[in-house]
Amino acid sequence: MALGDLMASRFSSQSSVALVSNHYDDYPSSHGDDAVDLARRDENNNNDNSSSSNNNRDRDRDSDSASTSNYGGGNATASTTATTTTSMAYLPQTVVLCELRHEAFEASVPTGPSDSGLVSKWRPKDRMKTGYVALVLCLNISVDPPDVIKISPCARMECWIDPFSMAPQKALETIGKNLSIQYERWQPKARYKVQLDPTVDEVKKLCNTCRKYAKSERVLFHYNGHGVPKPTANGEIWLFNKSYTQYIPLPISDLDSWLRTPSIYVFDCSAAGMIVNAFLELHDWNASGSAGSMRDCILLAACEAHETLPQSDEFPADVFTSCLTTPIKMALKWFYRRSLLCDSLDYSLIDKIPGRQNDRKTLLGELNWIFTAVTDTIAWNVLPHDLFQRLFRQDLLVASLFRNFLLAERIMRSANCSPISHPMLPPTHQHHMWDAWDMAAEICLSQLPSLVEDPNAEFQLSPFFTEQLTAFEVWLDHGSEHKKPPEQLPIVLQVLLSQCHRFRALVLLGRFLDMGPWAVDLALSVGIFPYVLKLLQTTTPELRQILVFIWTKILALDKSCQVDLVKDGGHTYFIRFLDSLEAYPEQRAMAAFVLAVIVDGHRRGQEACIEAGLIHVCLKHLRGSVPNDAQTEPLFLQWLCLCLGKLWEDFTEAQILGLQADAPTIYAPLLLEPQPEVRASAVFALATLLDVGGDVCRDGANGDDECDDDEKVRSEISIVRSLLSVVSDGSPLVRAEVAVALARFAFGHKQHLKSIAASYWKPQSNSLLSSLPSLAHIKATGSGYTNPNQYVPHASIVSSQIGPLTRVGSDNPSLVRDGRVSTSSPLATAGIMHGSPLSDDSSLHSDSGILNDIISNGTVHHSRPKPLDNALYSQCVLAMCALAKDPSPRIASLGRRVLSIIGIEQVVTKSVNSTGSSGRPGDPKTSSPTPSLVGLARSSSWFDMSAGHIPLTFRTPPVSPPRPSYLTGMRRVWSLEFRPHLMNSPDSGLADPLLGSAASSGGTERSLLPQSTIYNWSCGHFSKPLLTASDDTEEILVRREGREKFALEHIAMCQHSAVSNLNNKLASWDTKFETGTKAALLQPFSPIVVAADENERIRVWNYEETTLLNGFDNHDFPDRGISKLCLVNELDDSLLLVASCDGNIRIWKDYSLKGRQKLVTAFSSIQGHKPGVRSVNAVVDWQQQSGYLYASGEVSSIMLWDLDKEQLIHSIPSSSDCSVSSMSASQVHGGQFAAGFVDGSVKLYDVRTPEMLVCATRPHTENVERVVGIGFQPGLDPGKIVSASQAGDMKFLDMRNYRDPYLTIKAHRGSLTALAVHRHAPIIASGSAKQIIKLFSLNGEQLGSIRYHLTIMAQKIGPVSWLAFHPYQVLLAAGATDALFSIYANDNAQAR
Repeated sequence: MALGDLMASRFSSQSSVALVSNHYDDYPSSHGDDAVDLARRDENNNNDNSSSSNNNRDRDRDSDSASTSNYGGGNATASTTATTTTSMAYLPQTVVLCELRHEAFEASVPTGPSDSGLVSKWRPKDRMKTGYVALVLCLNISVDPPDVIKISPCARMECWIDPFSMAPQKALETIGKNLSIQYERWQPKARYKVQLDPTVDEVKKLCNTCRKYAKSERVLFHYNGHGVPKPTANGEIWLFNKSYTQYIPLPISDLDSWLRTPSIYVFDCSAAGMIVNAFLELHDWNASGSAGSMRDCILLAACEAHETLPQSDEFPADVFTSCLTTPIKMALKWFYRRSLLCDSLDYSLIDKIPGRQNDRKTLLGELNWIFTAVTDTIAWNVLPHDLFQRLFRQDLLVASLFRNFLLAERIMRSANCSPISHPMLPPTHQHHMWDAWDMAAEICLSQLPSLVEDPNAEFQLSPFFTEQLTAFEVWLDHGSEHKKPPEQLPIVLQVLLSQCHRFRALVLLGRFLDMGPWAVDLALSVGIFPYVLKLLQTTTPELRQILVFIWTKILALDKSCQVDLVKDGGHTYFIRFLDSLEAYPEQRAMAAFVLAVIVDGHRRGQEACIEAGLIHVCLKHLRGSVPNDAQTEPLFLQWLCLCLGKLWEDFTEAQILGLQADAPTIYAPLLLEPQPEVRASAVFALATLLDVGGDVCRDGANGDDECDDDEKVRSEISIVRSLLSVVSDGSPLVRAEVAVALARFAFGHKQHLKSIAASYWKPQSNSLLSSLPSLAHIKATGSGYTNPNQYVPHASIVSSQIGPLTRVGSDNPSLVRDGRVSTSSPLATAGIMHGSPLSDDSSLHSDSGILNDIISNGTVHHSRPKPLDNALYSQCVLAMCALAKDPSPRIASLGRRVLSIIGIEQVVTKSVNSTGSSGRPGDPKTSSPTPSLVGLARSSSWFDMSAGHIPLTFRTPPVSPPRPSYLTGMRRVWSLEFRPHLMNSPDSGLADPLLGSAASSGGTERSLLPQSTIYNWSCGHFSKPLLTASDDTEEILVRREGREKFALEHIAMCQHSAVSNLNNKLASWDTKFETGTKAALLQPFSPIVVAADENERIRVWNYEETTLLNGFDNHDFPDRGISKLCLVNELDDSLLLVASCDGNIRIWKDYSLKGRQKLVTAFSSIQGHKPGVRSVNAVVDWQQQSGYLYASGEVSSIMLWDLDKEQLIHSIPSSSDCSVSSMSASQVHGGQFAAGFVDGSVKLYDVRTPEMLVCATRPHTENVERVVGIGFQPGLDPGKIVSASQAGDMKFLDMRNYRDPYLTIKAHRGSLTALAVHRHAPIIASGSAKQIIKLFSLNGEQLGSIRYHLTIMAQKIGPVSWLAFHPYQVLLAAGATDALFSIYANDNAQAR
């Protein structure tokens, strides 16, 4: 299957969980007790897992069935209806928050493609060339040296010439010429000098000439000593005197001093090992291994010191030279004598093999190609990698000689002769790849007679390469990083040269590279790089997808290849591919990734891509992608954004082109995309368009650029508005990028933002504080909602002035929002920018103009108009403050860095007493008239200071005309804490000393800006295997199936359980919570209970053994209060969702492992709260079926968060005058939830209907008390609800059919504090502050009560604060305001 199809099939089924059909009404069933059979039938009908989890999710949300289940103790209406239940209603298939981005966002700062380390090793250190070759032949034909006794018949051939077949002098010259030709085949560009039977002086002159002209290139010195005595033990070789009457010794040390390095010596003579030994002693290489690398000197010698060359006439006399220079001929002649062909084939035909060595379509060419592949493979598998690089990849001639040296070793060892080399190679003569060579040689030789007879005959290609590719494929099916690497890798490389095998080889190579960075590094070290670079010049369409894939894998490992790609013009290949519509979007995403790496920090690459029109191509495809269009793959959008961001990064010309192409407008809709990665990448791209170095030019008046500047200002405003719209996004990934973007903006607009911040700081002119002498002459501004803990007169005026203008949450100020108009849209309207009056429930008479008047008061008016609107600046400051107190620690620290840029610096994170008395100006402690009280309480919209989240120091004076020295020597403190010692600290009052002064160190200041991580983080995707599913999928499925089976069996048991009373206490222990338990839950599949107290301390116990498994704080902020605990993905690896009272949601994984808990994600679920309301009192519930989190509280709407998208998808108007006090999401029908209100009313919502609200009623009319608890009755009926009010009355409602309750129970006389409805069993529990728990059946009958601990003392239980049932068993967990926590079970359960 082609890699494209392989990739397509892989990408289409990327869901990590097997998905089961979610239509509830697929199978009619008589009664609920068939749940288990149904599940099995459902699983048999499993819809082969080919659609992604999102499609299932949407189907899941749209399917609904208004059916009821028949319970033993149920009410009368239910029993008549035949139910259409399936197990799927009870077992949601949705799984959220398990993407790559949730792995370790808080901890990790991921790295992108590397520039160093592992990577640099595969590149040949420095390519070398052998430029000069000196051939010295001492043959002295017809005179045998004295120390040689020849046998008869004896080996005579030199360079395949019989010296005795012609006159000695002519023979000598012919041999010299032939040797030169034989070497030239391997290195045609070198210069060859031959010396025949020379004297010492001639050799000296030759060597000096070679080194002089070769300069720093390598010199090859070839010595044939067949006509002189063997080398001496002192390491001397023999030459002649002028008259050929004497042999003259030449010490190796002289030769070495003339030739110097780099050099390579070939010694073809008997006892050649002597020379090698002498060399080693000369350089003392034996003693210090490092010296070898300093002196780049390579030696090849024909035999060991004690050996003589073979004399048998089956070999040529210069068998070593023949192997090194004519390997194919030598190999075939040697093989011929050992094969069965020697009887049928004429030996002389071997000299007539047709074709050319460098033409692979001929017989000789193919043999040479196979020989190269075999020897390369042997070397790669046997040698250490750095030695392989040095000998086989650095120098063309050296590589050829060493390949052929492997053949020499094989042939000469058969004649009891061992060639040696320095560096030394391990023995290779018995490597099994020689068998493959012998087979290929035999197949070629068998065709030889017919090819010689008829030169036009077609020769049959050898099956060698096809078979080796098959072997590689078998390895891919079974191999891994921990097994031996595939030995065929060098052959795959050779095959890339051939068109007929190329596609298959590339596909297999792609599969190999996909196994991980180790595989990419291995392939690069084999030498794949130049081949795949060259292939980018081909236009073959079928190679495009796989080449893009291969380059993706290479660049994911090594960014430095960007230089080579641009130099060879490779970037245009990827731009064309990016623009082609026939490729899959995932593959085009890879092309965008490759281009992003090409332009990443590489100016030449940025320029080349701009010339090739990359900006236009990317924007065209971004513009074409409508949000939620099925055709646009999120990965593709993500990488288009990142690619453009990297192109614009720090490159002004590119930014200008982007702004001219209207990029900010094209990017705005991408901030609403469902995938957080796409949103974060879009924010990154917008941020790179913000000019960082704007301070200088912006404050100086240069009229020439006026019109450009206006354009730039307009685009900056639109970018900042877009950024502000996602400042409270649900994904930390996105908010981190917003923080980085705002830091860039703050850097460019420091002066203006500082002056805005300064004017915010000034106290109210008409407040009590004006009596303090030091502060009297400073005018003030109101900046938002007043905090009741701070005494500021005219609070109502302040809140009404700015209330409607800034939509401020306890945590997430964002764009302005009209409480009534835009409630369903996650993006607020930006009316504030234009000064249009906006209405809000609390103040209908306000006008945003006030804000501008207030803010501009006391700030500098520059010589030219201010670049941006003041209102926008103030919104940015609010957004920065929101980020500084973000629930995600990593983003909070980014936010604080952003604030430090505009001169606000954190002083101390200290729990401020929530009573706030210390900060009240009227308090005698703080209202003394000393000038040291600079600490001024801010109002809550700015920075909820009473909560003491982050006490701040404001260090930069406003840029207004200098005041008396009152400000310069002081640090301003923005917190309730009174810290006189800070006032005396020597401080200039200028910007953060960390940042230094802007004028002097612009460069270093810029380097302190927080850096974006989305690009590096996203690169990690391509380092991971993309073509194969992860190995643990099977394991996950098995575990999930086991849990589903357990759940279904227990659901059936719950549905038929005849519950009497839960008076059997399973376990009870002291939680050590000072304030008692505020929230708890029981894990479904293990005996674990999680509980939390008012201070958000979370503890996890095993209740069977009553051991504490883990305990941790939900966060470090001083503002505390828990709202609810929920389990997310309870059928899979469950996550713990912790909702705080301020609406902040934090989700933890590994929460039951001691000290190993990890924050998966965190966000603020409530956006904006009512003026004058101090705390949000968040009410939250989670629904696994839909993947929705519902959140409300003291706000006029219910926020609907999709945790898969990590996005606020609806804001449902709930009630203008009273707030939600309890909420319950249906565990059966996705998208359906019920809310109880403070005034006793109950509303049922279904987010799948256009108007959302299904029906509303007000059952609790006798005593208008808040609804404390609400829950769906067990079963599939979508409208049956139980609600309980604080007054103690419990109402049973069938909301879809009747307005009024069909049953009322007076459960408690007032002070009802907790309600729990079992998910599947017909039982309800209610708890009271009067120390009693009561249990009821679904038809209102009281089953029992719990008043006392079952101890000898029988002490009373504490005032009940929390009740929770086990999802699949009849177990009740009860927490009280004292530290005791208990779990109760049915009578028949085993007590512990």
